[in-house]
Amino acid sequence: MKAVVLAAGEGTRLRPLTEDKPKGMVEIDGKPILTHCFEQLAELGASELLVVVGYQKEVIIEHYGDEFAGIPITYTHQREQAGLAHALLTVEEHIDDDFMLILGDNVFEANLADVVDRQREDRADAAFLVEEVPMEEADRYGVCDTNDYGEVTDVIEKPDEPPTNLVLTGFYTFTPAIFHACHLVQPSARGEYELSEAVDLLLRSGRTIDAVRMDGWRIDVGYPEDRDEAERRLQDARGALDGDGEDEASANAVDTE
Repeated sequence: MKAVVLAAGEGTRLRPLTEDKPKGMVEIDGKPILTHCFEQLAELGASELLVVVGYQKEVIIEHYGDEFAGIPITYTHQREQAGLAHALLTVEEHIDDDFMLILGDNVFEANLADVVDRQREDRADAAFLVEEVPMEEADRYGVCDTNDYGEVTDVIEKPDEPPTNLVLTGFYTFTPAIFHACHLVQPSARGEYELSEAVDLLLRSGRTIDAVRMDGWRIDVGYPEDRDEAERRLQDARGALDGDGEDEASANAVDTE
């Protein structure tokens, strides 16, 4: 399964961290956000990385070249910041089967494999990793509603009055049907071609979208404090793993006295 990584953003809210680099190249725990994304997609068995670049694209291209951990990389260029649906259309000619999509400014320690498995097993038209957030924060995200079967029934981008606190996390799987929907999307009030609108068109055409509840955590790195929080969590997770290793080594040690 191919993987699309959206990495064209400028990251104005992350300044000064993005004054000389795109936000996907901001380092967290010693490596760029994109490297964290690529590593996880490699673990999920990605056959090719389709990376959508834009702002200071040369920094990304020069850093990664044409492959990552043996996985070929193809770059496409989003020439204007016109929304996620607009960005996704830049890879259309490279996709002919189910694919993964990850937002390149998110850091995950979560059950991404469950989303991929759901796509393969159910042959849904899409599967989304979703999480519950405090109700007062839901208006910052794409909000979704589900039915009793765990299928998405509605998606609203940053609503003034969210109907639920279940939000999209930035990891998805799709069939190529999403591209036709993206072509039909009209600019939103903020002048962007929203991915949530394309998803709504899929739903209205009778397509099935499964919601997979997140087990773990993710950080949408939009501000410097988000970067700091993601770094803290990754370091805590690594420390916990190191501690488990030390405990196991101690338990298996032979007392020679």
